[in-house]
Amino acid sequence: MSAGTPAARRSSARSREELLRAATELFSERGYDRTTIREIGDRAGVDPALIARYFGSKPLLYVEVLKAEHGDTPPDDLLTAPRLREVAARAERRGPVPLLRVAVQPLSDPAAQDATRAALRARLVEPLRARFAREGRDRPGLRADVLVAAVAGVLLARHSGAFEDLADAEVDEVVDVLLETLDGAGADRA
Repeated sequence: MSAGTPAARRSSARSREELLRAATELFSERGYDRTTIREIGDRAGVDPALIARYFGSKPLLYVEVLKAEHGDTPPDDLLTAPRLREVAARAERRGPVPLLRVAVQPLSDPAAQDATRAALRARLVEPLRARFAREGRDRPGLRADVLVAAVAGVLLARHSGAFEDLADAEVDEVVDVLLETLDGAGADRA
């Protein structure tokens, strides 16, 4: 069966979907850092080397997981309590994922860096920038960048061990404090 035949294309598409499904499950169960490429391949029932072929790298696979989970639906901004809780809960389950890491440190793979930065902008920064622009706030892009950087820093710091109270707090407590702190920025408490 050659790679161009319909059966091979179906098999390739199926392998890609199985890798995506397995990665989604494992990132949620074990966290991003504790999930290996080999484990993803094993769970998907395919050669783990196919991750490089279909996605390029583990960080790029993570970006595809986000796209698959959320589709093209524009997300709410981080100043709404449900959205901030969702982002914090996901960070709690998956740990310091590339989407948060890229906010504070460049990734080593240029392709992963570009894709992850684009996902960060689309998923977290742009919804806030649009909100601030609608509200007529000055420097909406800067305001959005600062707020996303602050939230990313807090969520990453929970895993660093540098802040005992932050690490020991329940994720809902952290979100409540973040919402209180961001209240001056126009956070929606409902």
